[in-house]
Amino acid sequence: VQLQACGGGLVQAGGSLRLSCAASGRPFSNYIMGWFRQAPGKEREFVAAIRWSDIRTYYAESVKGRFTISRDNAKNTVYLQMNSLKPEDTAAYYCAAKEKVSSTYNYWGQGTQVTVSS
Repeated sequence: VQLQACGGGLVQAGGSLRLSCAASGRPFSNYIMGWFRQAPGKEREFVAAIRWSDIRTYYAESVKGRFTISRDNAKNTVYLQMNSLKPEDTAAYYCAAKEKVSSTYNYWGQGTQVTVSS
């Protein structure tokens, strides 16, 4: 499984960004795709996830109502639409994948930096 994330950048508080994660290597119908983030000096934290088969979604409380995770089956791509960005959203964002039966994310893409200025 290969995951390629992109879409990060510098944005002012209140702005929006959309991250993309292109997935390849196998069918993902039995996978859950997730986004995580890690700010300097902090532990990596869960942001959002989507179950590929039925597009059920999960969100961290800190991003509910502001971020939306989605997937494009034809493009094998997962998106994270981030609206109303706050300086505390600044972090390196990583996409990840795991089989539905797995308790841990086994596959990780490289990070894409999101910086929100106040």
